[in-house]
Amino acid sequence: MRTAPSYTSRNATAAMEEAGRRIEREEQQRGRGSGRVAAVEVGGGSEIEIEMEAASAGCGVSSSGQQDHVEDGLLQRPTWKRFLAHAGPGFLISLAYLDPSNVQTDLQAGSSHKYELLWVLFFGFIFVLIIQSLAANLGIITGRHLAELCMCEYPKYVKYCLWLLAEVGVIAATIPGVLGTALAYNMLLHIPFWAGVLICGASTLLLLGLQCYGAQKMELVGVIFMLVMAACFFVELSTANPPMGEVIKGLFVPRLQGVYATSDAVALFSALVMPHNLFLHSSLVLSRNISSSPKAVKDASKFFLIENAFALFLVLLVNVSIVSITGTICAGNELVDDINTCSSLTLISTSGFLKNLFGKSRSTIYGLALLASGQSCTVITSYSGQYIMQGFSGMRKCIIYLIAPCFTVIPSLIICSIGGALSVRQLINISAIILAFALPYALIPLLKFSSSCAMIGPYKYSIYIVRFTWILSTVIMGVNIYFFCNSFINWLVHSELPRIVNAIISTLIFPFMAAYIAVLIYLVFRKVSVASPFPSMSVSCETEVEEVQRQDDKVDDFSVH
Repeated sequence: MRTAPSYTSRNATAAMEEAGRRIEREEQQRGRGSGRVAAVEVGGGSEIEIEMEAASAGCGVSSSGQQDHVEDGLLQRPTWKRFLAHAGPGFLISLAYLDPSNVQTDLQAGSSHKYELLWVLFFGFIFVLIIQSLAANLGIITGRHLAELCMCEYPKYVKYCLWLLAEVGVIAATIPGVLGTALAYNMLLHIPFWAGVLICGASTLLLLGLQCYGAQKMELVGVIFMLVMAACFFVELSTANPPMGEVIKGLFVPRLQGVYATSDAVALFSALVMPHNLFLHSSLVLSRNISSSPKAVKDASKFFLIENAFALFLVLLVNVSIVSITGTICAGNELVDDINTCSSLTLISTSGFLKNLFGKSRSTIYGLALLASGQSCTVITSYSGQYIMQGFSGMRKCIIYLIAPCFTVIPSLIICSIGGALSVRQLINISAIILAFALPYALIPLLKFSSSCAMIGPYKYSIYIVRFTWILSTVIMGVNIYFFCNSFINWLVHSELPRIVNAIISTLIFPFMAAYIAVLIYLVFRKVSVASPFPSMSVSCETEVEEVQRQDDKVDDFSVH
């Protein structure tokens, strides 16, 4: 026998629909889900309360009022306490811009062009601040780091290609750190180079063990390394005593004068952007307990931006000091007996150069700075390699802690041991080329995710910032590809290899470059399809209301039949 649906059921359904729309409007204004839908029965005058809990544990949603009170209490803390709670990732990230490859590039820029390329550092660090802020905000908003998002977003072969290039980039970034650490041990303690390489590997694994006590312990070690480098190079700067007027002019007046000024400026700028840093920064921000409310998300973005700006400003001062030291010394020829010494400064020759000019103490200070630079570089790159492997593979963290350092440190140790102390400059240049080659495969996904409404929703950036970042990133990637292709062609033309060998190399390299550019074009024009749950709107109230309606429809259908 067919029975008509009751008036009360239809009335309750309409009331729940209206209540759902009202709560949805309220939550769009407040920016957070309540996890509760209240339906009021109009005809009977009674209230029906329907509570719905989030079924997915991955959304990290709590519908209890106690959690809301805790979040409100955190937001009511003093501003300086909330800032200190977010401080740390920016300092750890900034150490990558003081690695031995940056030190060598700064030494060469100062010795060859004095203060004329300081403006490249200034504008380069502004771009670095924007890029690193995009990486940090991506982790804050989506609750996942860049490697995890790439794993979810791209097809099988593309994401494995991204993983491979990211791992190769991490190894290439670790090589200068191992070289710098081994050279520093040789300068300070006269330890053989091969023994310094082994000590660097062992100390890196020991320092990585600090992460068992929390990410903030690793960040504290990073702050200590940075302060040591800053103190050492500031002491060297006080000895050189550069003219501040020319230094300030070099920071703000763009100039490209002299031989190889353009190529040196490109090398100086390219050494600033590190692909592994983008993965690491988006991961470190997840170590903070960030509330789900929009205000907490905005506060976290603001605090991380301020902290990152302060850390990068300190790093900029250190880089400017390095350029100014060699620029001042090599500018006054009365202090330098052989002008060729300045034109060929390396990490090794700088120690003897400072010792001959200012005494053994200054050479020792330089060795301490190089030790801090190299050791911090190996720790940071190995640390980022863990997050990259964890994001792309999905393995447990306890397994990643054991496997990832082996894939990063051991190949670097082998390469540095084979190359030896005499090949330091060549190895650093090769690693810089590899990093420039791998950079677009981390930078393009970051820009695509950061400019996608499907990924970051209501936290989308200003169109001007997005366009500026895309334009500058395209210029950097285009210049890197141009110089790589140009250098390879010049080497191929002037090489003394047999013609058949050159033909084989060309047959292998040029199709590879064509595939490389084709994948870049694919990454640029592919639309983002993964919609990540936002921390402030992990469970939609609209979804809850639709679930209530489906349950009510089932009841109506049952009563009808």
